[in-house]
Amino acid sequence: MLIDAHCHVWRIGENDHEWPTPDLAAIHRDFDLKDLEQDSNSNDLSGVVLVQSQPSERDTVWLLSLAAADPLALGVVGWTDLSASDAPNRIAALARDPWLKGLRPMLQDLANDWIFDPKLAPAIEAMLAAGLSFDALVKPRHLPAILELVRRWPDLRVVIDHGAKPEIAAGRLDPWREQMAALAARPGVHCKLSGLLTEAGDAPTAEVVAPYAMHLIDVFGPDRLMWGSDWPVLNLAGDYPSWRAMCEAWVPPEQQPALFGETARRFYRL
Repeated sequence: MLIDAHCHVWRIGENDHEWPTPDLAAIHRDFDLKDLEQDSNSNDLSGVVLVQSQPSERDTVWLLSLAAADPLALGVVGWTDLSASDAPNRIAALARDPWLKGLRPMLQDLANDWIFDPKLAPAIEAMLAAGLSFDALVKPRHLPAILELVRRWPDLRVVIDHGAKPEIAAGRLDPWREQMAALAARPGVHCKLSGLLTEAGDAPTAEVVAPYAMHLIDVFGPDRLMWGSDWPVLNLAGDYPSWRAMCEAWVPPEQQPALFGETARRFYRL
């Protein structure tokens, strides 16, 4: 069983599309699940988690419709404005769709302490009430805030997307390394082994990425680390089969069933 815990689809100019922009020529076109099946070149791909790529409820509703129609899509991580005054009602309405598994507020583009705005508390409570997970799309500068978030909301199921996008191109391991270890010490926090190649700059090789990937594998372990392709963003730095093979080489065989499927299935309640 292979479950891809993080992939995207989009249609240029539709569903409030804002990104990717034309300068990213390799991915500035429509991508759908048929493209994913072709690019993965895999006959054992059991399913995928569709993750929002636009800060838009329209995008989320569209993803939910895809999940309802295509058996490859096992769940959706969507978006809504957590700071809106009616956010709890919006979250409850979205969560009535059984394909919605979590929300992702795209923190990487927001202030480090945005998540602590008091007006967000009702939205987080609504996520907890609906049984939704929290995908933390963050950069290393946000990690102290995420640690505080899980201290304040210990029952919130949090997964760190793309290993928090470490500064691989700059060769900078610290303080990211210590901060990720601190998050891994919180038993409810999960992480995705995804998105690392696109952080490696002009040298997206296994040798460059390995110290970061191995650290995530070491501190989170297979029961709280899940594999994701970040396709088609992955195409900016590599390809699906190569990224999968790279990660399989890092993960001991006995850990692969969990990391490449079971952990995502359990965390997202697929």
